[in-house]
Amino acid sequence: MRIGLVDYGMGNLASVERALRAAAPACDVVRITHPQGLDAVGAVVLPGVGAFDAAMRALDQSGLAEGLAHYLQAGRPLLGICLGYQLLFDEGEEVSRDRERRAVRGLGWLAGRVRRLGAGLTVPHMAWNRLELTGRFAPLFDAQRPGEGPYVYFAHSYYPEPPSPDDVVAWCTIQGTSASVRFAAAAWRGAAGGVQFHPEKSGAEGLAMLARFVRWAERQA
Repeated sequence: MRIGLVDYGMGNLASVERALRAAAPACDVVRITHPQGLDAVGAVVLPGVGAFDAAMRALDQSGLAEGLAHYLQAGRPLLGICLGYQLLFDEGEEVSRDRERRAVRGLGWLAGRVRRLGAGLTVPHMAWNRLELTGRFAPLFDAQRPGEGPYVYFAHSYYPEPPSPDDVVAWCTIQGTSASVRFAAAAWRGAAGGVQFHPEKSGAEGLAMLARFVRWAERQA
């Protein structure tokens, strides 16, 4: 199977590409820079590091935002990682310094807004944290039952806040000096979803998650 890695100029794609090749050595990993490339792959990984508004602007300018919207509506497999996960939500609060502070439209596959970690929390949050699995389906996890999940690596300043837990497959709670927040560390709807953590930086468990996603995507073809 061919896996498309969306390249819109945001973040270090090399580490995600290396992890995908290690997790699924039989697959062909290609970079996608234009919407036509989405037609030639069996699954898509949407990574990203940077600001929400800059990412959406880059996706819009390349035509990938519209292409990804059609791809998602067609029920095809997609995994968003970190900023790529946040972009799947309705809107985000993260804007560049030279822009008016207002919510920015996302891809709208998952309901909710991406918010900044608040006062009393270390920003950016960079740490290993344990997941709390909800038992809802996501092809990344070995066990589809609620309870403690694995430790994974996070590096982020914003987090998604869905209005309903219906799509949430894993929570994470982080504790600061005077505050804590419980947020949706992974969410899934239909054939697509994402994770706030970095599976490509989460050791053997992260590679296992990517391998499960690829095997599941192959069965959807």
